[in-house]
Amino acid sequence: MTTLNLTIMWLVLLVVLVIIELATMGLTTIWFAGGALVAALVSIPGTPIWLQIIVFLVVSALLLYFTRPIAVKYFNRDRIRTNTESLIGRQAIVISEINNIEGTGQVNAGGMEWTARSSYNNVVLPVGAVVTILGIDGVKLIVEERKEG
Repeated sequence: MTTLNLTIMWLVLLVVLVIIELATMGLTTIWFAGGALVAALVSIPGTPIWLQIIVFLVVSALLLYFTRPIAVKYFNRDRIRTNTESLIGRQAIVISEINNIEGTGQVNAGGMEWTARSSYNNVVLPVGAVVTILGIDGVKLIVEERKEG
């Protein structure tokens, strides 16, 4: 392949990857688009194809490793939490004693009844206790007794 053909190939790959990224908005192909851009630049002076491929892979991997965590942090900032995710950090009232050993327990959170487990296996939470929702495991809320103060 000629130098011009290789450069065009990398630029076409760049455009395809950017289009995929725009269509999915999932931060999946943008890193490889960066690698394709650098490979296109490297191909201009007639660099061997094997070196262009190595540059593409290395740049893509470096971009993925160093910038993805930062991008994901800012990209997901405005993501709307689901109904269950929005419960985390909220308070609930125990309506059926929570006992992990016996596998019992329910809470009322946001006007809905949920099966619940204590975050500690050896803690029994009585009816009427106010708890904080720490997480969700399947269909059960993981709770701990609310700390006073």
